[in-house]
Amino acid sequence: MQQDNDQAKGLSSRMPDAFVILFFVVALATLLTHLLPAGYFELEEVTQNINGQTQVRQLIRPDSFRFAQDSQGQAGLFDAKGSQGFLNYAFEGMVSGDKWGAAVGVVAFILIVGGAFGIIMQTGAVNNGILALINRTRRADRLILPMMFLLFSLGGAVFGMGEEAIAFCIVLTPLVIAMGYNAITAVLITYIATQIGFATSWMNPFSVAIAQGIADVPLMSGSGYRMILWAVFTLCGMLFTLRYAARVKANPAASLSQSADNYFRAQQQAQLSNHFSKADAAILLSLLAGILWVLWGVTFHQYYIPQIASQFFAMGIAAAFIAVLAGRMTLNQASQAFQQGAKDLLPAALIVGMAKGIVLILGGDNATTPSVLNTLLHYVGSGMSSVSESVSALFMLGFQSLFNFFIASGSGQAALTMPLMAPLSDLVGVSRQTAVLAFQLGDGLTNIIIPTSASLIGCLGVARIDWAVWARFAWKPMLALMAMAASAMLIAVTIGYQ
Repeated sequence: MQQDNDQAKGLSSRMPDAFVILFFVVALATLLTHLLPAGYFELEEVTQNINGQTQVRQLIRPDSFRFAQDSQGQAGLFDAKGSQGFLNYAFEGMVSGDKWGAAVGVVAFILIVGGAFGIIMQTGAVNNGILALINRTRRADRLILPMMFLLFSLGGAVFGMGEEAIAFCIVLTPLVIAMGYNAITAVLITYIATQIGFATSWMNPFSVAIAQGIADVPLMSGSGYRMILWAVFTLCGMLFTLRYAARVKANPAASLSQSADNYFRAQQQAQLSNHFSKADAAILLSLLAGILWVLWGVTFHQYYIPQIASQFFAMGIAAAFIAVLAGRMTLNQASQAFQQGAKDLLPAALIVGMAKGIVLILGGDNATTPSVLNTLLHYVGSGMSSVSESVSALFMLGFQSLFNFFIASGSGQAALTMPLMAPLSDLVGVSRQTAVLAFQLGDGLTNIIIPTSASLIGCLGVARIDWAVWARFAWKPMLALMAMAASAMLIAVTIGYQ
């Protein structure tokens, strides 16, 4: 077994990391801009009745695709005028967007949350609380792992939990490792559970509602089949996680994330105090109050990246204040802990920004602006018009899965693809509800492995797992989930899912 583990480490060390992969993907995208002409669509106003209210939306007109004139859309090696060139992708990607989303908003979110939890973890309260919990409840893991998986899957299904999982990964990774598991198990019960819930949701306002509205399908319709899918996918994901966790606990040498595991174990030993003190209790209570504040804001007030980042920053300040009063650290030490926490997540933040550069190189995600991305979307849509219903359904699933590499945002992908996929489904005899399901499954499940997902890279960053290591682990369960998704699509076609 030790020999197998050494071989696994050797393979991981030879695999290119996420930065190298992104570099060559951007290079390929640049080449595509010279091989394919840029194109664009026209919009039309569509009046829809949503929840009893009449709304006018600007949607893509499916038959309006046109190629741009001349060489518009071709990306050069370098652009000195503020446009997108190959050598500009890192900077332009990181400063794109706004505070509400990718890339600059997510980059700032990752750094601020990392800094806040750098303070919280430096106080030692989390580690002391974890060990005190384990000492009192020796079999707590039998309840904690399945309960966490179920709760996070519900979070993904009900309100589209994604980036929020990053903060929970920070808290739960040391707990899971202290119970004898590994960092990969922590990512499974948090982020992966949210994406399974996201992909099979029956009410997520950021994916299902938007896609159904664009496809002119009654909002929250077809919920019965989706609930069944959520239960089946969640149960299978939970059983896989519990089986994997048990195997790692029985043989820690089999863990692919030993580097991360050893880091957290060493940190726990270094920060462990003789007993669980009142200061520990106060810090943990402030952390619990902060998490409840986040859940309240997300659930009832639709808080998103700016508000959540500020909430976690407030948690860090509260932890520092209590630790300073208890004599556990000085203000300067709190500042240093914040800086170190942000520094630890800097690679994840950089990857998020650079990944956005892929979309920029291809011309951006605006349907009315000439881009190679629009051309690819047009070609794929046209190629589906002459195949059978079942093949069309599988083709839609595959297309949405691949397209998610470029547009990892659920709402963004829905806005760009559903105006084309919905009328196309009418032509090939597939219901629009099935087209929406293809979008859901393709968008949510591929977030488990693609390096362009800000949420995944953030969670791996806080768990200190290299993306290459994660990819070696995740490809098999990813294939199993996609096989289940393909089966779900074929069943939808068979039953005439509406």
